Amino acid sequence: MVRSDVRGDGGRPRVEEPGEPDGDLERPEESSGEDADVRVPQQRGRGARRGGGGRGRPKTTGRPRRRRALRWSASVLAVVILGTAGAGYLYYQHLNGNIKKEKLNLGDTKIAEPTPNAAGQTPLNILLIGSDARDTEENQKLGGARETFGATPLADVQMLVHLSADRTNMSVVSMPRDTLLDIPKCTDPDSGEVYEASSTTMTNQSLGRGGPGCTVAAWQELTGIHIDHFMMVDFAGVVSMADAIGGVPVCVTDNIESKDSQGHGSGLKLEKGTTYIQGEQALQWLRTRYGFEDGSDIARAKAQHMYMNSMVRQLRENATITNPNKLRKLAEEATEALTVDEGLGTVTKLYDLSTELRKVEPARITMTTMPYTYVGARVVPKEGDAEKLFRLVREDIALDGKDKKKTTTEDETSDDPAAAKDEIGVLVQNGTMTSSLGPVSGRAHTVSQLLLEDGFAKASSDTTTATVEDKTVVRYPSAELEGDAQAVAEALGIPLSQVEKSTNVSGVTLIVGADWREGKAYEVEKEDDSTPKSADALNGANKKACMEVNPNFTW
Repeated sequence: MVRSDVRGDGGRPRVEEPGEPDGDLERPEESSGEDADVRVPQQRGRGARRGGGGRGRPKTTGRPRRRRALRWSASVLAVVILGTAGAGYLYYQHLNGNIKKEKLNLGDTKIAEPTPNAAGQTPLNILLIGSDARDTEENQKLGGARETFGATPLADVQMLVHLSADRTNMSVVSMPRDTLLDIPKCTDPDSGEVYEASSTTMTNQSLGRGGPGCTVAAWQELTGIHIDHFMMVDFAGVVSMADAIGGVPVCVTDNIESKDSQGHGSGLKLEKGTTYIQGEQALQWLRTRYGFEDGSDIARAKAQHMYMNSMVRQLRENATITNPNKLRKLAEEATEALTVDEGLGTVTKLYDLSTELRKVEPARITMTTMPYTYVGARVVPKEGDAEKLFRLVREDIALDGKDKKKTTTEDETSDDPAAAKDEIGVLVQNGTMTSSLGPVSGRAHTVSQLLLEDGFAKASSDTTTATVEDKTVVRYPSAELEGDAQAVAEALGIPLSQVEKSTNVSGVTLIVGADWREGKAYEVEKEDDSTPKSADALNGANKKACMEVNPNFTW
């Protein structure tokens, strides 16, 4: 575990709006609807600072993120090899100097880190960002759309990588670039400029509101997931890293050429079947929208997932990067391509992260897209399904459904004996309020009466406080009251897993949650922990995945 430094439905095509930066890879003079979405993570736009393109090295797109993790391992291995020579330390410092760093979170809302498991491990969440910045000649050439040169960059690729606490599985959640959400207030760490909170705004605009830390803040606010790190890369970075890694096999159901009569498209041209792609061709694949399925951003995300899975398998199956010169090149490309948060700002930290990521076998990697619903030409998180997916990540539940049955030690009866019922003081609070429903009037009083009837003579209700609690819980402040708290839970049929220690209460406190808005008997809700079908999950070991080609883009 690298806790200290590396803590880590629709098929409708999208309608581009005027001014959306997109460009054809082969026709820099024309704007295409494909580039903006699969843009490589980068942090420039507001000057050369965000993008790091001044290095002239190609960078990686959103999808190559997973491969990056593995590449980093090789990158640092190169340093280790070179370290046996006298110049090792100086080269290490050189690589550290290549890495660009930005602030992790620019928002005001902070999400607490998850509670460690019994082994002291915690999950690791990394946001991968692909920037469409066209702030250098190289990025302009690769991205096209001359009219957008130097414009504020967009976070057109956004993927959350979740590494489980026990390091047995990995989940990836992609968010479509045109998802409408609330972006919190963000402050630029360099200029001090304050960007006020914005509602129903496309998520890709978050990058231009102070940097990648604002994209992190928007994700945390929407999902409630604590994000430990981010990594960003631009067009040039995708190309250079794809070249350094070598060919990655991808599959299409028919011959494809991603270009329409007006020149829109990524320029990708492949024959039917499997082809090994790298360099600019890899960037084209990751940016292709015209030609894949219905031409939507969702189809493009699926293609990116296929590429990432294939890349990971390729790196694991062909561990041939042992040549010092190749390792040195990979180390240069990886460190020059990335912009990361300060917690990942050295080669050693990146290597530690790659070591953690490499513990997961491809069969335990699950790629998903945030469930969505169309609102005009844009999308919003699909009610129910999106929150369910976020909950699974928050609770560290594997999206492949292969988690071992949890032996919940928290359900065991406390060693601390409970006092007699009539001696246990219990305060009941009303936590039935939800984001869409107000609190149930008098609910705390009703439940406290149930306890009084059962012999808890010191039960009382707090009629002045209304809180928000999804599940009914019983909290206690110290170990000597654990038995009392469990006695209260058992009396009402509340699972012992919902009894928890908290310094926010001064005595045994029962908070009636939104799951118990009515009735006298608490009914334990059996949660469905399966991944929503609308998340379009793809397993990392699936070698038969093949992108469906739109008949209008065959040759």
